[in-house]
Amino acid sequence: MHKKKPAKIVKTKGQIIKEIISKAFFLTLGAFIVAVALEMFLLPNKIIDGGVIGISMMATYITNGNLGLFILAINFPFILLALRTLGKTFVIQTFFAILMLSVATNLVHWRIVTQDLLLATVFGGIVLGLGVGLILRNNASLDGTEMVSIDLSKKLKIISVGELLMGINFFIYMGAGFLFGWDRALYSVLTYYVASKVIDTVLEGLDKAKSVRIVSEKAREIGDSIIQELDISVTYMKTLGGYSRQEKILTYCVVNKFDMPKLKELIHSIDPKAFIVTEDVHEVEGVRFKKKGH
Repeated sequence: MHKKKPAKIVKTKGQIIKEIISKAFFLTLGAFIVAVALEMFLLPNKIIDGGVIGISMMATYITNGNLGLFILAINFPFILLALRTLGKTFVIQTFFAILMLSVATNLVHWRIVTQDLLLATVFGGIVLGLGVGLILRNNASLDGTEMVSIDLSKKLKIISVGELLMGINFFIYMGAGFLFGWDRALYSVLTYYVASKVIDTVLEGLDKAKSVRIVSEKAREIGDSIIQELDISVTYMKTLGGYSRQEKILTYCVVNKFDMPKLKELIHSIDPKAFIVTEDVHEVEGVRFKKKGH
């Protein structure tokens, strides 16, 4: 007996157009934000990013050429390679984002915000991370080295994408050291670090959640109070105590991090001896979860 395949959700023409416009808007916005970081903070101060953008920035400095054209030209072969492994949609969106970045770098060319190296490094990294994060969040990329690293990682199976990117960027920052001086190379590494943290924040959101496990003799009472007071769902699981060998009830819930103090106060008011374990949760789907301000 064959199982029926679940029916696919068919989008209307209007929904598809709306999705395309939304993607195009956010990819364009992300590209312009990245251009601001490159042209207003980093390149004028001889601080570079990693990957293809970093190579393009060094090529621009050496030849006095056009940064946007270098980014487009160097990324192009990587885009063609990615077409086979990463899918048509991703590649089209990536090409669009890179094209918009190429245009944007010419529109904001050399409008310098600051010549203070530390300010340029930190704020350049923040702005860069915000732009790149928006683009990654909308299923696209600006960096051909990321695409080739994904492909090589699948083929080699002995090295991760992160390790490949780290190796590529090591040589790029070494090149920056010889070209701009080692202080600029170190500032570039700091920019990359700041940008990576901002990218994580954009992808995961500021409104992170916590998963909470509570072991208490008053599990049901605590669970009912969480539902009533915090308006979130709980799950009960049977557990076995390691020392006591007695069956216990574990109460599990996912709560907004801003509600954690209230949750702990609520638990301790019912059972001061309750055992509580919390963990960060970066994404929540399919459960009743109250976000901040709801």
